[in-house]
Amino acid sequence: MHREIDLKNINLNLEPPEEETERQYYFIKKASGYVAELADRLGRRPTCCVTTFGCQMNARDSEKLAGILESVGYEITEDENADFVIYNTCTVRDNANQKVYGRLGVLNGYKKKNPEMKIALCGCMMQEKTVIEKIKTSYKFVDLVFGTHNIFKFAELLTAVYESEGMITDIWSDTDKIVEDLPVERKHSFKSGINIMFGCNNFCSYCIVPYVRGRERSREPKDIIMEVERLVADGVVEIMLLGQNVNSYGKNLENPITFAELLKEVEKIEGLERIRFMTSHPKDLSDELIEVIKNSKKICRHLHLPLQSGSTRILKAMNRCYTKEKYIELAEKIRREIPDMAITTDIIVGFPGETAEDVDETIDVIRRVRFDNAFTFIYSRRTGTPAAAMEGQVPEAEVKKGFDRVLRTVQEVAAGQISQYRGQSVEVLVEGINENDSSMVTGRLSNNILVHFKGSESLIGRLVRVRLDECRGFYYIGTVE
Repeated sequence: MHREIDLKNINLNLEPPEEETERQYYFIKKASGYVAELADRLGRRPTCCVTTFGCQMNARDSEKLAGILESVGYEITEDENADFVIYNTCTVRDNANQKVYGRLGVLNGYKKKNPEMKIALCGCMMQEKTVIEKIKTSYKFVDLVFGTHNIFKFAELLTAVYESEGMITDIWSDTDKIVEDLPVERKHSFKSGINIMFGCNNFCSYCIVPYVRGRERSREPKDIIMEVERLVADGVVEIMLLGQNVNSYGKNLENPITFAELLKEVEKIEGLERIRFMTSHPKDLSDELIEVIKNSKKICRHLHLPLQSGSTRILKAMNRCYTKEKYIELAEKIRREIPDMAITTDIIVGFPGETAEDVDETIDVIRRVRFDNAFTFIYSRRTGTPAAAMEGQVPEAEVKKGFDRVLRTVQEVAAGQISQYRGQSVEVLVEGINENDSSMVTGRLSNNILVHFKGSESLIGRLVRVRLDECRGFYYIGTVE
C-alpha cells in the first residue's frame, strides 16, 4: 500500500511538479499513455519482467520498480521474453557481473525478434564506471541504464525511453534524497521488506557497497512507522527492516534515534506478528539492542551477524573494527541473554594475505560461536576497493583448500545446532506451497529454519503450530498440531 495520487487530477499540459512524489506520479500518467499506445499496436497488454540479483535491499527495490511498471499498464511476468525487461543488478562479487553480461546476450536475441522490446539495467553494478563504458560499447541494444540513487525517478526515466531514441543513461554519484509514497508491487501479501536506511559508512576494504550505494542516510521514524501500519492494514504479518548496517540507524537524523528505540516503536503496532532485520554490524550491536530483543514478543529469534574472518590480523586488514575476541565475547553475550537466538553469519575465505593459520582462526570461531548457518564466500577482487590493490593475493588452489575446510566445519556445526529442535512444537509462518510436493506447504520458524509439512494453500500467510518430526540437514519435516 502507498499514498494514492489520483492520476485523473494530473494535467499533462502543465510542467512537471518540482516535489518528487507528485513529479513521479505525473510521469506515471505520462508513461501510461505510451504503454496504452503499445498495447494497441500489440493487440494485448504489454508484459514486463523484473529480475533481481543480490540482496534483500535489491529485492525491495525491485518491488518498487514492479509497482511503477504495473501502474503504467504492464502485466508482470517471470518470463524474460517480455516487452519490458529490467535487471536490478548486484556487484558485490565479480561473478554477479558476469551473470548479467551473459543474460544480456540472451535478451538481445529476444529483442531481435520483438522490436518493441525495451531493456533496462539498474542497481549497484550500474554505479561502476567501467561497467557503464562496457555497456555503451558492447550492449548498445540496452535502452535504459540507471543506478541506486535515483530509483525513485524510474517513471520519469521510463517516459524518456519512449520519447527518445538510443540508450538513456542516468547515473548519480551520490544523493541525500529519500522519496516516499511511490507504488510498490509486493511479492508476498503477508510479509514485506522495508528500507529504514540507505548507504553505508563502514568502508570495509573488500567491499564496493559504500561506493555504489553512497553514504548512510536514515529514513524518519514516523515515515517507517506509517509504512508498517499501512502494510499491516493490507494483511502483512511479518516485516523485515532493511539496511546495510541497521545498528547505526538514526545517527544522522536531525533528531537522532537508536535502532533499538525504533524497534520498540515498531513492536507497538497492533496486528504485526513478526519483526526481522538485517544486516547487523558487530561493532555497532549495543547492549540496548540485545535487551530490546530479549524482552520482545515480536522480534524473531534470528540474528545475522557477519564475521567475515576469525583472524584478528585479517579483520584489521578488512577494516572491520573488531577483533576475534570481541566478536566471540559479543556472540557469547547474545547466547547468554537470549538462549533461543539463532546466529547466522557471512565468512570470506581467501582475503589478501590470508594463511592456513588464519583459516584455522576462522574455524575456531565457527566452533566456539556455534553458528546456525553461514554464507561462505571466496574473496572476490573488486576494482576500486583498497583490498584489490593489496599484496599477497592468495593463489586459487590455496583459497579452495581453505574454503572447503571452512564449509565442512559450517555444515558440521550447523547440523548440530539445527537438530536440537527435533520434537519441539513451534510457531511457523506458512510461506507457500512446497516446490517439490504440492500436498505440502513450506513455512519458516522465528529462528529462520524452514519446515515442510502437509497442508493446503489456505494456510499461506498464517501462523500455525507445527511439531518438528524429522531433521533433514538444514530443514525439518513436521506435522500441524
